[in-house]
Amino acid sequence: MDYMTLKEASEKWEVSIRQINYYCAGGRIPGAVKVATIWLIPKDAEKPVDMRTKQGKEQKNAKDTLC
Repeated sequence: MDYMTLKEASEKWEVSIRQINYYCAGGRIPGAVKVATIWLIPKDAEKPVDMRTKQGKEQKNAKDTLC
């Protein structure tokens, strides 16, 4: 499996490196692994939805109503 670094994911998804780090630490990117101090993210991983945006809040509310 091919992996990309935080910097590569940051450029691909147009968000800060710190935000990618939060996604990885929170388990929001499936397949991301931490090797020593470096996060490796699968190249085919999808960008997680930002729950701070309107789209993220709508998705969270839809998920809550299903449960």
